Amino acid sequence: MLIQTKNLSKKYGDKLVVDNLNLEVPKGSLVAYIGTNGAGKSTTIKMITGLLAPTSGQVVVAKNLRMGIVFQDSVLDSELTVKTNLKHRARLYRHFDKDWFKHLLELTEVTGLLNQKYGTLSGGQRRRVDIARALLNKPDLLFLDEPTTGLDVQTRQMIWQLLNRLKKEQGMTIFLTTHYLEEAENADMTYVIDRGRLLAKGRAFDLIKEYAKSQLVLKLKDTQAIDYLNYSVSEEESGYVIEGLSSQEAIDLLYQHRAIIQDFEFKEGSINEAFIAITGREIQS
Repeated sequence: MLIQTKNLSKKYGDKLVVDNLNLEVPKGSLVAYIGTNGAGKSTTIKMITGLLAPTSGQVVVAKNLRMGIVFQDSVLDSELTVKTNLKHRARLYRHFDKDWFKHLLELTEVTGLLNQKYGTLSGGQRRRVDIARALLNKPDLLFLDEPTTGLDVQTRQMIWQLLNRLKKEQGMTIFLTTHYLEEAENADMTYVIDRGRLLAKGRAFDLIKEYAKSQLVLKLKDTQAIDYLNYSVSEEESGYVIEGLSSQEAIDLLYQHRAIIQDFEFKEGSINEAFIAITGREIQS
């Protein structure tokens, strides 16, 4: 285990921002930490990485763990070139690996940006440079705070391709906060935080299964045929509804009872629905 928090809390005056948080970050995993703005996500990262002292609780960190952090707001100089920015940062590390530097430029696809001023780059380009900066020390664990916020869909996909490469090719552990709920579906473990409290954890698939049930809506040729279905069925305006089936179970049911089914609609549960069920509110992107 690379990181473990034990009853971690943070208060600002009378306001409890993070409340008794217990989470784990296994080696080689991709962990998504999801919640609304102000839920306590950034505060959690700052406490885990030592940038902010907790009010109470403990952070247990693996021995000799190297960490990299991509902040929401860049720490690079907008008037300097990408190359100068990265070289200045590289000097902060005693044992800087020049071969790794060349490789990370290739990984993050910033080689063609080296001579451009950081401030002239697009949002997606700046984000790639920010990630390159966080990778300079070849971290075991990479933290990213809302890395895709404000980026278009294509650029978000590009960032995710990079993160997946880092995990697969470098064995890097990744911990990211996000309010784009669909991004949690790429994670090995998802933590749901709201108002500073951890409300649920698990793979996105399991959270969806537990909190956002699928719906199979049937229109039957004969309403009396409902007795043949052998499932718990509710009657709604849209038709007869069966909840909680997997896609394969729905296919099997439709095939078995095809003679009495006039029409159907199958709606799988989503991570958005699971989040609403868990927190009682939805995220405004």
